[in-house]
Amino acid sequence: MTARVKIGIIGTGGIARAHVAAYRKLPYVDIVAVADVIPGKARQFTELEGLTETAAFDSHTDLLKADLDGVSICTPNVSHHRTAVDSLRAGKQVLLEKPMSVTLAEALEMVQTAKETDRMLTIGFQPRYDPNMKKLQDIVQSGRLGNVYYVETGGGRRRGMPGGTFISKTLAGAGAMADIGCYSLDMALNTLGYPRPVSVSAFTSNHFGTNPLYHPEAAKFEVEDFGVAMVRFENDLVLQFKISWAMHMDSLGSTLFLGTDAGLKVTPAGSGPWSGVWDGAVGSMTLFHDDFGGHTSTDVPLIGHSLNLFDEKVRDFAEAVRDGRPAPIPGEQILIQQAIIDGVLRSADLRREVAIELP
Repeated sequence: MTARVKIGIIGTGGIARAHVAAYRKLPYVDIVAVADVIPGKARQFTELEGLTETAAFDSHTDLLKADLDGVSICTPNVSHHRTAVDSLRAGKQVLLEKPMSVTLAEALEMVQTAKETDRMLTIGFQPRYDPNMKKLQDIVQSGRLGNVYYVETGGGRRRGMPGGTFISKTLAGAGAMADIGCYSLDMALNTLGYPRPVSVSAFTSNHFGTNPLYHPEAAKFEVEDFGVAMVRFENDLVLQFKISWAMHMDSLGSTLFLGTDAGLKVTPAGSGPWSGVWDGAVGSMTLFHDDFGGHTSTDVPLIGHSLNLFDEKVRDFAEAVRDGRPAPIPGEQILIQQAIIDGVLRSADLRREVAIELP
């Protein structure tokens, strides 16, 4: 008989509804408890979602006293650190929505706590579950490109600025860099095997977010809506990283992997003003190489699938909890990404290159 997996959900915003929908597709999962810091909101959430046998709490600490195997943390960014650390110390396995944390110090404590408690901390980057992301990784790590010396990644929405907690420096920590830039970084760094960064030079701005012509909450807009950075790594690799919530342009370009033997151009799937970023699937891959005495290119066939990538992320976590497997997307990897974002923000503030502080 398949063991039951008892799950709690902390935070009841829009992303929590996607977690509920995904868990409901898994016959071995029970959503046992829900918590939200706003009094009564958790109970309202259970009623709206038809979770008639699910307990509701007004604090995550009360929820963590329940008999649970794991939790999904769906809170604003500022709460990720405290909620994750408390959950790990309470003996729960943790699926944490991106971005991992507001600060590098918070991310480090989360990783250390997971090790100390021997609990799982996995971070929610669902684009990894596109089989074409694995194909991309296989191509790059196979040596087909030779020595990869330059990577360009990121993406931009012509218009796609969120509001609320996303634009508060205190609650979000960062803007486009943390919200959608983290997807681009994970896509590139995971493909490369998460090399160790050493320094970054960056620029950020918020010309659109602070302009009432473009954002209804311009007076409250405190984070960046655009950023660009050059990141240096230990292995003589450089990465150009650029991201935008809004701009007067249709695209910031494809993701590029330049190698000594071949190059690879990759574009994200999707269309419309909120597309153009790496929060979903691969749209195309093209290999540029020299053969038969000349320059040529090859369209890499994509793997057709109908997977719901978000559901796959939740399923993988639930199965890891059930089967005692390691974290599918370990916090140790995403700590490197947090160190880069931390460096980007420090560099932009100081207007010079800074060392990336990675323990």
